[in-house]
Amino acid sequence: MKASYSATAEAYAQEVVSGAIPAGKYIKLACQRHLDDLAWQSDAGFAYRFDGKTGARACKFIESLPHTKGKWAAKGERLKLEPWQVFLIMCVFGWIRKKSGLRRYRKALLLVPRKNGKSALAAGIGLYMLCADGEHGAEVYSGATTEKQAWEVFRPAKLMAQKTPALLSYFGLSANAKNLHILGNASRFEPVIGTPGDGASPSCAIVDEYHEHQTDALYSTMETGMGAREQPLMLVITTAGDNIAGPCYAMQQEAQAALEGTRSDDDLFALIYGIDEGDDWTDPEVVRKANPNFGISVFEEFLLAQQMAAMTSPRKAGAFKTKHLNVWVQARNAYFNVLRYQDTGDETLTLDSFEGQECIIGIDLAEKTDLTAVELLFRHRDGYARFGFYYLPEETVDRPENEHFRRWRDLGLLIQTDGAVTDDREIRDDILEFCARFKVREVAFDPLHSRQMAVELMEQGVACLDFANRPTLMNEPMRKLDALVASGKLFHGVAKGAQDPFAWMLGNVVNRTRTGDIHSPTKERGENKIDGPVACMMALGRWLLDEVTEEVVSPWDDPDFTLVAQ
Repeated sequence: MKASYSATAEAYAQEVVSGAIPAGKYIKLACQRHLDDLAWQSDAGFAYRFDGKTGARACKFIESLPHTKGKWAAKGERLKLEPWQVFLIMCVFGWIRKKSGLRRYRKALLLVPRKNGKSALAAGIGLYMLCADGEHGAEVYSGATTEKQAWEVFRPAKLMAQKTPALLSYFGLSANAKNLHILGNASRFEPVIGTPGDGASPSCAIVDEYHEHQTDALYSTMETGMGAREQPLMLVITTAGDNIAGPCYAMQQEAQAALEGTRSDDDLFALIYGIDEGDDWTDPEVVRKANPNFGISVFEEFLLAQQMAAMTSPRKAGAFKTKHLNVWVQARNAYFNVLRYQDTGDETLTLDSFEGQECIIGIDLAEKTDLTAVELLFRHRDGYARFGFYYLPEETVDRPENEHFRRWRDLGLLIQTDGAVTDDREIRDDILEFCARFKVREVAFDPLHSRQMAVELMEQGVACLDFANRPTLMNEPMRKLDALVASGKLFHGVAKGAQDPFAWMLGNVVNRTRTGDIHSPTKERGENKIDGPVACMMALGRWLLDEVTEEVVSPWDDPDFTLVAQ
């Protein structure tokens, strides 16, 4: 007799926690959280309870849908949820709030390697949210950065509906060229590239391959549009990627902190499949650990062959780790190790603690409508501590593509100046204030755009020096900054996982010269700002003059030296 969905979910959690099913740290924590909550739900002070019937309803609906590709579709088989998928569905739909009876989880993150059936699962969830969630006028969106990716979830959902006449008839559902629509209550399910238009009110938003998103513009627009919905669902399905400074990696870090108990977020459910720190990625057993559908939708021979190929090629190793083990890696041409930089964050480190200390300021003053960076660099311990200030004019911040700038502005991480161009006077006044608070030895600036400001600062007694972004000047500072990041000696006051414009810019830096031994910072695309790291390198370049690279010994100090009379 088939076990109930509730029993299947609980058994999966117990087997993961016991070690019977190989799984990583964060899957174990998610399973333990479910088991703990089951034990606490009878407590009067616990705000949630588990409704197995509600969760089972979603599971049963999804298992009534047909496969759309592969040998299962050829045989006309229906979807069969694996225990880990049952666990996900039962948790997302089964946990409800005691007071209102509404769903507990409003956000769900599924981070799982490729070919583990996430698109088909997401398509089934999308159809359930469209048809059977009880939401009148439901709006379900499959959103991505490209049309092709947006259809990766919508296409199987549409095919599932078309291949299930009973579903179409029962719910009055019509499958059109570019959407699914229920005429009776005006519900719809459609793919979206970028963001939905004004007036959209998503009841369910499926964000596919979130690691490819440079900003959280789509996610934020979907989330803010959910305000009128009682129990919306934001579902993020993705693999790992190489944009460590992007919104997906930040969301994963937030989810990990919630599972670890260092961050409170009762609205978020997360399943993060992958390997653990210290695991040997060349061990065949870790492949099973990271891939919950190992031997089912992703075949053992294929994965092990990919692993063997990766062991003989560094280029293939990065792709294998990312796509099949869910390990985040550096961008292809990124110069700095952003992960290492983020590890040295210390939220107790504040600018106030350096009051009265010596510092050097680097300024990368951009064109009037672009980002300007001011970096303060202090000696600290056996390295340096940096603090950044970033300026943008209002009209640039408000451009549709600059959602990340608006987020940083709202968090106080970016200074918005009035109007269409940056107000250099505001930047100048801030630098003069820094000079009053700290012992500013000098201000290093790129003369390309900063000449007038330098003149004004020098009139106020501030020492200013040209430091152009040229390979001959940037070579040593860039190498030194790389060494500081790698050794954990570039200190900063941003907690790991918190928003950090400097980390984003650091990840955008590539080496201008691909050959030779001279290093200089540049970027691959115009929107990939690097002003913060460039300003930091300028300040660091001036500090490097203090470092003695070679000790000069006078022959007069040699005890064996004897002056011979002529």
